[in-house]
Parts: sequence; structure tokens; C-alpha cells
Amino acid sequence: MRTNLLDGVRVLDLTNVLSGPFAGYQLALMGAEVLKVEATRGGDLARKLGASADLSARHLGISFLAQNSSKQSLTLNLKSEQGRQVFRQLVETHDVVLENFRPGVMDRLGFGWEALQEINPGIVYCAISGFGQSGPLRDRPAYDQIIQGMSGLMSVTGDRETAPLRVGAPIADTVGGFAAAFAIASALVRRGRTGQGAFLDVSMLEATLTAMGWVASDYLVGGSEPVPMGNENRTAAPSGTFATADGDFNIAANKQEQFEELCRVIGRPELIGDPRFAERESRKTNRLALKAEIEAVLTTRPSAHWDKEFAASGIPGAPVMDVATVLDSEQIVERSLVSTLRIDAAAGITGTGVGPEGDIRLLGAPTHVDGSPVGPDAPPPLLGEHTEQVLAGLGYSPDDIAAMRNEGVI
Repeated sequence: MRTNLLDGVRVLDLTNVLSGPFAGYQLALMGAEVLKVEATRGGDLARKLGASADLSARHLGISFLAQNSSKQSLTLNLKSEQGRQVFRQLVETHDVVLENFRPGVMDRLGFGWEALQEINPGIVYCAISGFGQSGPLRDRPAYDQIIQGMSGLMSVTGDRETAPLRVGAPIADTVGGFAAAFAIASALVRRGRTGQGAFLDVSMLEATLTAMGWVASDYLVGGSEPVPMGNENRTAAPSGTFATADGDFNIAANKQEQFEELCRVIGRPELIGDPRFAERESRKTNRLALKAEIEAVLTTRPSAHWDKEFAASGIPGAPVMDVATVLDSEQIVERSLVSTLRIDAAAGITGTGVGPEGDIRLLGAPTHVDGSPVGPDAPPPLLGEHTEQVLAGLGYSPDDIAAMRNEGVI
């Protein structure tokens, strides 16, 4: 279930596809009331994206389902005067405006930072974009693939033969969403003290670079340009992926005592005193020779055997898993990271990953609050599902709402 850390916070989520909706989802999981304001024709593009054609045809694509639970949906034509008037009313009664349009779009709609401040001086306005609201690249379109390439992330992913290589998940979008959610929560703390709103300019490029931390510092501080090293760890050895009798196994014996314990566990204590491996720097220099010595033993037993042995000895190590295996693992199940929600049967939802009663499984938050897991308590909304409810709350009559629908405002 959702937590109440952001109870009472009201968010207008104008975002599309991934980074923005992901940020809004994190806020919703923490208790914020998130109203998704969507275009009248089709809504969020992610409603049409994902592996299930059936779900995409019903504007509930898997990409949308992944990050829009516990939100409401209002369709609104912001290019119409009536639509803009409705949005002004919403800004008056909400705490946060979240968008991920290209820079300048909100200004052209009449809802840039200065305009929003005039409507609600305490508003927290967060704009996520590929490159930020300033700089020579500000107007360029950006998706996760573009940011992964421009950030240098792809240049250090893979090895010398395979790099540049895209990370297999949309990490740039996701990190950008986390950065936005954190910035919004921080701005709300200041507003709680001072009443002052905030303009938050989140760059996906900068968020990705920030997340690369040590890799960037190799260049900034050490003057060394990072290079792709595959599954090897530049800072230590043995630290990487090793073959066992039946699969791949990750080891991160980064400390001297961990290396020495590893040698004893695999029955090769003589490696401890070998001058090629005796010290951290010599192990890094001779990492391939050390890997060969270790794999000669690891390949005699399956990964499950080494997993048990390493865990008992305190050596950081674990099998390399696929997504299905880890999501169904005892650890993840016990932590309740995955929630099961039921979509309205009236929507006729079917497709891969959807249960016979319209059940879907979705990820929650990576944080437990006060000892309890945090997950969604309501399914992702149908397109415009809450439009009439929201408008009625603003004082519009059924006749007013019908007229707006006929005029294409909603």
C-alpha cells in the first residue's frame, strides 16, 4: 500500500512516456494525490507502447501500466481557452506542476514559470527535459537512447569489442525521474517552512552523468578517460563475472580479507602469497591471470554450490539472474516489491501478463517506510477516467461538462 509521507500534496502530472510519469509515480507511491492531465486524443503516448498489442489497443500499454498506478486521469485540451481556464483553476488548488515537454512548450501554452507563480505563488514547478532549460542543446528532442549515447554511458558499457552498448533498461529516463521526484520533495520541504515555491529544471543528461559518479571522477579528478571493461571492475580484482559449471557468477572481493577468504573457500590458499595477486594493485594488473585461476575451480561446481559457499563465508558473490528469476525470487517476494492490482473488467482487458480476472503485477517503491513495503493501491487509470469527477469538484455542472465534451475541451 501507499505510504502517507506526502499525504495532502496534490500534483498535476502533464508528463508523457517515461521520465516524467516515473517521477509522478514515485510521488504517488509516497502518498501524493497525482492527477494526470492528458491530451484529449490518445493521452500519454505510453498508453500505446509495450509488448501486448491488446493492451496498447485499449490505451493501456504495458509501458503505461508500469508507472501510472494510483493516479487519476483527466483529459483536457490545453490549446482551447476553456481548457486553459480549467487548468488555471487546477493550478490554484495544487502544489506541484510536473511536465516533460521540450523547453518553451509551457510558455507557449501560457503556463510558464512566471505565469504559474501569478496563479499560485507557492507552486512547485518541475520541468524535465533532455538537456535542461538552457544551453545550446535545450531545444533538441531526447529519448533514453539519445541520452545514454551522449552521456558517455554507452561508451563504457560492454567491452572493447562490443562498446558502445546501450544499457538494457531505460536507465537515463529512470534516473531523470528519480532526480525530479527527489527535487520536488526537497522543494516541498522548503515551501513548508517558508511558503516559497520553486522552479526545478531537471536535465536527463546531467542526471545520467551524476549517476555515473566514479566513472566521471576518473576523468575529472584522475585525468584518466574511462574505457569499457565489460563485466570487470576497474577499481578492484577479483571483481567481475566468472564462469561456473552451469552459468555465470558475479564476485566482488574488493577487500584484501575478502580475496584471502575467497582463496581459502575455493581451495587455492597459495594464491594469497602469489606475488602476482598478493596486493590490490598487482591483482588489478594481473586480473586476467587471476580470473583464469579462479574459474579453473569454479567451473567444477554449479552456481548454486558457490552461492551457498560464498554466502556462508561473507564473500560478496551471487549468480547472474534473468529478470523473471529475480522477480519471482524468495527475497523479492518476501519484500513485497511486486503488487497485484485488478483493472476494471469493463475495459475488457486481456493480453500477455494479464490474469483471467484482469489482474496485473506491477513494481512498487524500493523503500520500506516504518517497516512496511510501499506499493500502489489503485490500478493505472483509463484514459479520462476521472474527468467528470475532477470537473465536478471544480464546480462545473453536468451540463457544463457535456458542453465541454461536445466542444472538444475534454
